[in-house]
Amino acid sequence: MGQIDSELSEIELETSWRTRLQEDIDSEYMTKLRNFLHEQQALGKKIYPAAGEIFAALNTTPFDAVKVVILGQDPYHGPGQAHGL
Repeated sequence: MGQIDSELSEIELETSWRTRLQEDIDSEYMTKLRNFLHEQQALGKKIYPAAGEIFAALNTTPFDAVKVVILGQDPYHGPGQAHGL
């Protein structure tokens, strides 16, 4: 399905996180999410952050080095604003 397909196949995820999240990555929910992103991109919508930056925060710190995780979502509405952190 184009750019999203190729980008998603190139997503890097630090090994200690991938070990813990692989089941979730392979889940039906994530498949549906990927399909949704494909559909939105096919409609001409921009997807942020770039696929290579989706897990930037996890790639920065291995699982065993994490003390606290704060989850949140910012509204990314333009190029250069989303960076996965």
